Amino acid sequence: MNNAKWIWRSVWIVSIAATLVLITGFVYAVNDVLYPKGEALAGVLPQATEAPAPEDGTLRIVALGDSLAKGTGDNSGKGFAKRTVDRLTSGGAKAELIGNMGINGLTTAGLQTKLKEEGIEYAVKQANVVLVSIGGNDLFRGSELLNGANAAPEEGMEEITPESLLAALPEAPKRLDGILERIAGLNPKAKIYYVGLYNPFGDLEKLLTPGNQAVTAWNNAAMDLINKHPNMTLVPTFDLFSGHLDSYLYTDHFHPNGDGYERISERIVQAIR
Repeated sequence: MNNAKWIWRSVWIVSIAATLVLITGFVYAVNDVLYPKGEALAGVLPQATEAPAPEDGTLRIVALGDSLAKGTGDNSGKGFAKRTVDRLTSGGAKAELIGNMGINGLTTAGLQTKLKEEGIEYAVKQANVVLVSIGGNDLFRGSELLNGANAAPEEGMEEITPESLLAALPEAPKRLDGILERIAGLNPKAKIYYVGLYNPFGDLEKLLTPGNQAVTAWNNAAMDLINKHPNMTLVPTFDLFSGHLDSYLYTDHFHPNGDGYERISERIVQAIR
């Protein structure tokens, strides 16, 4: 009888303990939902008071722009933004990525609108390094939606032609000027690094020459704009991908793969240092 009482008492104690563990886990889960933490929110959402970022020697990096800024095509999910931080820290610098606001399909017009949003304004003001990738969707309109460069465009989509590659010039560079001016206005002390364009269709005879012409014209226009500001730098990528598309492009024949983003991050770090 005593053994039976002991067994039931043990079962009761274990049941109570298990219940407490479940309740504790549930409370933590609810807390995570109601009060999320992590890098995704750090430094991006506006606070009650907008205190200036501390001057402690840390490179506080924000990435803005299109799918390249986001890192689309990199299976690791790092893209050039996180890879840049990793390279800087491995070299002994103090660096952190406080926000990545890259958006697939974003154009210069779209980024102009985004730069008026409170959260993005706050992130730019907290950064001292701003990485910008924009313009590819203005030149290569609809190319991100194609399943490979040789695929036929779906109904309602624009075919990539030599004429369409040049159609965005010169209006889009004017919007780029507005973007760079806006970022500089939000944070005059920040260093701005604009990632230049490359021609993802350089291995297609039909698009080789017009693609190179459009990208070169864009990059030259960007350089003219950047030369007006001492805190801005153009990071060239055209030569990195020219002749190496098989090695550095993702399977969609548009975005860089992990190796391509790694090469871009090398260039960015060279510019920062």
